[in-house]
This record gives sequence, C-alpha cells and structure tokens, in this order.
Amino acid sequence: MDFETVISNSFAVKYLKETIENDRIAHAQLFSGEEGVGTLAMAIAYATELLSKTGDANTKLKCEHLTHPDLHFAYPTATTIRVKDHPTSSLFLEEWREFVLSNPYGSLFDWYQFIGIANKQGKIGVDDAKEITSKLSLKSFEGGYKVMIIWMAELMNTECSNKLLKLLEEPPAQTIFILVVENENLLLDTILSRCQITRFTKLGDEVISDALIKQGIDPSQAQKMAIRAQGNYNKALSFLNQNNDNQFEDWFVRWVRMAYSAKGNTEVLPLILAWSEEIAKEGRETQKLFLEYCLEVFRQALLANYGVESLVYMQFNSNFKIQNFAPFVHQNNIQAIQKNIEEAIYHVGRNGNSKLILTDLSIKLIRLIHTKG
Repeated sequence: MDFETVISNSFAVKYLKETIENDRIAHAQLFSGEEGVGTLAMAIAYATELLSKTGDANTKLKCEHLTHPDLHFAYPTATTIRVKDHPTSSLFLEEWREFVLSNPYGSLFDWYQFIGIANKQGKIGVDDAKEITSKLSLKSFEGGYKVMIIWMAELMNTECSNKLLKLLEEPPAQTIFILVVENENLLLDTILSRCQITRFTKLGDEVISDALIKQGIDPSQAQKMAIRAQGNYNKALSFLNQNNDNQFEDWFVRWVRMAYSAKGNTEVLPLILAWSEEIAKEGRETQKLFLEYCLEVFRQALLANYGVESLVYMQFNSNFKIQNFAPFVHQNNIQAIQKNIEEAIYHVGRNGNSKLILTDLSIKLIRLIHTKG
C-alpha cells in the first residue's frame, strides 16, 4: 500500500505527504475516521513512506506484505478455540496479515468474523501494552524509524491506556505511534492530548464509484453502489459479495408489519417478544448491523415519500415495497425513529440486554409508525 493506491481523502494524502517531505513527523499521531474511509490503509501507506526513508530496495515490498521488522501492529482480540487465555495481537499475527492484505478497508466486525469471535467483544488489553513496550524497546532493525500502528485504539482498556501513556509522551528515539480510531471520544483525554490528529471524512460518491469501476464494475451499477455505500468503501465492497441483506430484510419486514398491526391489538405483543428474542440470540455485531440496516430502510422510505426516487436504490425480494411503506415515514417521525434506533445501537454495543432493548424499541416504533404526517 502506498499513497497512490489508497482510496481515501485527497486532502489527507496531501497533508501527510507534506509532513514527511518537510520532516514535521509527530511521534504520536491519531488517524480518526468512520469505517471504510481508509484510515488503516493510510496508516500503512504513511508507515511505508517513513520506513523507506532509510530502508533498502526491499523495504516497500516488505511493508506491502506487512513483514517489515520495524512495522508493528496492535488490534482487538479475544479468546478463541486456539487461543484460550491472555489473547494478544502477536498470537493472531498471521490472521491479521491475511485479513488486511485481503481488504485493508475491512471493519471491526469483519475482523471478528475472520478470527471467529463474532459473538464476543474484543479489546486491546494490558498484555498487548506489555508487548508494545517490549517491541519498541529494541533497536530498529534497519536503523531508521520504528512504527507502531494501533488499530481501533479506542478499544484499549483503561489498564492498557494507562500503561502506554508514558510511552506516548516519551517514546524511544525514532519511534512513531499511529493510533487508528473510528470514535476518538472513547479514548482517554490524556491519550488524545498527546496525539497530533488527522481526521478523515466520508469518501465522495465519485471516489467510491471510480474505485469500483477499476475493479470491473459497470459504471451505472458502480454509481448506485457508491450512493448506497454512503461514503464507506468497505460497505461498497460488501455489495460485491454475499451479505446479510436477505436475513435483515426478513427481520425488518416482519418488524414493521407487527408494529403497524399492534395498535389496539394485544395479540401481537407475544410475536414482538419472540422477534426480539430471535435477534437477541445473534452476536452483538450482527444486531448492530441489522439496526443500521433498519436506519437505511427508513431513510430510503423518507426519500421515496418526498419524491426523490433517483436516490431510492433498495430492492426487496419479498412483496414488501418501499413506495407502499413510504407514507408512514415523514418529517413528524423520522427524527424520533432515527434517534431511538441509534440509541439501541449504542446500548447493544455497551452490552445491554438485547431482548429488552429490541422490545423497548419495538414498542416505541408502534407509536411512531402511527404518527400522522
């Protein structure tokens, strides 16, 4: 990966290039951006440029394969069938290389699925902090920079964060930290204050569309996929492969039909409880993805209701039609619907009781879906 091939914000590329050219390289940097905007890929490209300053002819090739001895990574892990205790990044290094090389824009959930912990909440713990300290205490193999990329650094637990504080403040010579985050607000203030921040915005539709066309996608199809991706290149790539849309569609259609028929009909409540229990059995990341899918359907329905048909791309396999559903989503309920779904996503992510969260959300939807436009 290099600056020319990474799909990301052009202004970020320009800025980061200038910091290297002008030798204004902060020892602790924070790359902040939502999923699919290329923060990890950009961190690797930046590290490649730094290491190439003093490296040999094979430096870029080693970075490209993530095997450069002065390029280190830390990322969330959890126990698995193979790693039963004290999971650390080094124990998943081969899986990490394979995962990143297959898709450097992959999401946290993609990573969890890849290593078989989709039903767990990963973290970067104190054992990782000890490994980071140990690795960076060694001299550089090639006599130049040592780079530590911490992906999803907001998942460092408090013990890990506290242990790394002093290292971030006074790192060994020529050591560069790049913390890659999706939500910088989850970092300790003391960590945040020690970093130079580069923020990445969502990718433009044209950027994503052009990238898809280069992969052989028909231009008109690439444009539709880019609009649907909403600035997330990883989401655009997921449209090329089999995904959860059929299952999510079934859950959503059943949900809104139950909510519509529940007003004044107590017989529907047991069905809502059963629906909530069914989804609660899935992993938390799947639950969050489903709720994000729901958000998108409601947005599409709103667009259809107000006649913006050119932006309505969703198609359903069942007899559910977005145009028939659209009149129930309007200016008088869309903000409350969005707010309640986003709160449900937050509470699911914070290990709340999923069945209660989904049941509560369903009861709120019954009232909101009957709100007059």
